[in-house]
Amino acid sequence: MALAVHNIKELLQGKALLQEVTAKGWIRTFRSNRFIALNDGSTIHNIQCVVDFENTPEETLKRLTTGAAIAVTGTLVESQGRGQKFEIQVSKLEVLGDSDPETYPIQPKKHSLEFLREKAHLRVRTNTFGAVMRVRSALSFAIHQYFRQNDFFYVNTPIITGSDAEGAGEMFRVSALDAKNPPLNEEGEVDYKKDFFGKETNLTVSGQLEAETFAMGLGKVYTFGPTFRAENSNTSRHLAEFWMIEPEVAFMDLDGNMDLAEDFIKYVLKYVLDHCGDDLEFLENRLLQEEKSKPQNERSEMTLREKIRFVLDNNFKRVSYTEAIDILKNSKPNKKKKFQYLIEEWGADLQSEHERYLVEKHFKAPVILFDYPAKIKAFYMRLNEDGNTVRAMDILFPGIGEIVGGSQREERLDVLMEKVKEMGIDEKELWWYLDLRKFGTAVHSGFGLGFERLVLFATGMTNIRDVIPFPRTPQNAEF
Repeated sequence: MALAVHNIKELLQGKALLQEVTAKGWIRTFRSNRFIALNDGSTIHNIQCVVDFENTPEETLKRLTTGAAIAVTGTLVESQGRGQKFEIQVSKLEVLGDSDPETYPIQPKKHSLEFLREKAHLRVRTNTFGAVMRVRSALSFAIHQYFRQNDFFYVNTPIITGSDAEGAGEMFRVSALDAKNPPLNEEGEVDYKKDFFGKETNLTVSGQLEAETFAMGLGKVYTFGPTFRAENSNTSRHLAEFWMIEPEVAFMDLDGNMDLAEDFIKYVLKYVLDHCGDDLEFLENRLLQEEKSKPQNERSEMTLREKIRFVLDNNFKRVSYTEAIDILKNSKPNKKKKFQYLIEEWGADLQSEHERYLVEKHFKAPVILFDYPAKIKAFYMRLNEDGNTVRAMDILFPGIGEIVGGSQREERLDVLMEKVKEMGIDEKELWWYLDLRKFGTAVHSGFGLGFERLVLFATGMTNIRDVIPFPRTPQNAEF
């Protein structure tokens, strides 16, 4: 009977003490021809493997270099040395795959995040990216668990679509036509009737519209999938491909939507706090080291875990857009012209600096802004009685600004038709969406949470390209 392979996380808990164990992983370091630091990705911690170098062939010792994959068998014992509680006294060692020490790029030293983005296929072997991706995985699991426990149904909405949910027009076209010689119609334009789908199609920017159709039959649904924006923004906050969580609930108004979003966010962040202690501790210490190099006035007032607890321990402050504009207009940074974008009048689209001021300086709590000007929000948001504002809401977090955007959806056909015409949207493309307002229409609401923004917050990373395995950004689709 073959000996079971133990993962390193289990071994470091001492579960197989004084037993013969087998571990497989990648060498992080090999020193003194005797001590291997082995990691298999199950935990941020390495296990020390003590090699009997006198009885190990020199040819094998030469192959024990950083990055090599190996299997070790031996006895798990309490370590006599400092720095680890348990170690493996190796009786058998096998090199599974070589690593060239001259060309292997992930050496046991500090690498810049920019350098590691160029090695995205290997960067997960570093402590930082291993920790980030384990936290990402835990958050993903918690999201599904939350909705499952609250009787939501998981819906897979299309990635290829003929509609633009946001009305922004920044979409990736999907076509099977010959790019060099596409068929043209009588007007000399590309004839998409001859394309694969018989019409112009794109990669989706949101699963919301399709999710609404399912909410109006199943009651409570959510999507969790990839979305795409062809926005030429080369910033630390933008990706061309990212993941969105979008719940939609029938018979729920904006107040219920705010309650749901707050409860959901607190649940998934608490899950990470409870289950990712070692990774959060490492990421927090990493941040503290980075903070030391910043000027005093630019340093964060809270550690990573304090920020997470800040969200968990505070009720989200609910503030109307109108009240927020008054606060910002009269704030010191605005009066002293410290904001990059000065707030001068009602109707301004809030920027990250304004959102963070409200959260971090004014209210000192996460903030939910609601009842935004209709002109700066999407066509599907329910118009208020004042005719100027819509039942929209955004959730603002410390260090990050907006993390959630949602609304009560417009359930009145006549009002929605008016909005569609106003914004120049082709109602023929949305006939099925408008049908929902003809057949059994009801109050319903939902929101969208950009998953990478959530991972960014939970890990303390500062660039969104470092919280997704293979970032897709302008001029970059490597890997």
